[in-house]
Order: sequence, then structure tokens, then C-alpha cells
Amino acid sequence: MDEYLDFTLFSSVALAGFLGGLIGFERELHDKPAGLRTHIFVSAGAALLMLLAEESFNFFVVQSRQGLVQADPIRVIQAIIVGISFLGAGTIVHDRGANVEGLTTAASIFFTAGIGIAVAVGKTALAVQTTILALAVLFVIGWGERRWMDSKEKD
Repeated sequence: MDEYLDFTLFSSVALAGFLGGLIGFERELHDKPAGLRTHIFVSAGAALLMLLAEESFNFFVVQSRQGLVQADPIRVIQAIIVGISFLGAGTIVHDRGANVEGLTTAASIFFTAGIGIAVAVGKTALAVQTTILALAVLFVIGWGERRWMDSKEKD
């Protein structure tokens, strides 16, 4: 039974990594500081931490036999967000002028962690849908921004 459960949990982590990788691939295509591997690790890592939180809670409930163990999954989500925010902040570069780069990459890292959490809590359809949304934002709106900037430079 444990092997089946481990395979099921691993499948969730792998799916989260795949979905995060799709977003990371777009970042990689545009030569951004956090690309394919980073987004895979963020999404898969977030899913892994959520799944381990649930499994460790179940383990300690069985161990206690009295059911006095209390867990708050929100604390795990908060810890993931704090860690990912630190990682995202490292991708933001501000020069002495008005130029700031890396904000979209930082936001995509944050978003990717959310996708991993969604997969871990069984919201696979939501994770897939939000991945599609993120790709649409990155590709379609990015394309529109580039076209607009090109036309602005020509004027």
C-alpha cells in the first residue's frame, strides 16, 4: 500500500514540476534569470512540501493514538510563500535609473509555487487551468507588449 501511495504522491510532484516547467520554458525562451529548471523545482518543491505536511500529520496522528495532534496546512503554505518570495526577490534587478528587471520572473516563480500547492491539494484541473492562464499572459501579452514597444520606437 505504501508503494502505491508513494507513487501517487510522486505523480503529483511530477505533474506540478511539469506544469511549472511549462512556465519556466517561456522564461527560458526570453533568456530570463529564472528559467526552466528553477520553475520546475519551485512547483515540484511546493507540491512536495504540501504532500509531506499532510503525510507527516497523518503519521503523527497514528502514532499518538489519541488524535491530539493538530496541524494547520496554512502554516506550510505561508512557509512556502516566504521562501519563494526570497527566491523571487533575487531575480529582481534595479539599476540606478528607472529600470527594474525581473519582476515578471519573480511573479512567475510565485505563481508557479501556487500551481505546485494546487496539485498537492488535489486541485489538478485548477493547476492546469492556471498554467494555461500564465502561459497566455506570458506569451500573448508579452507579444503584444513587444509589438507596442516596436511601434512606439518607430514613431
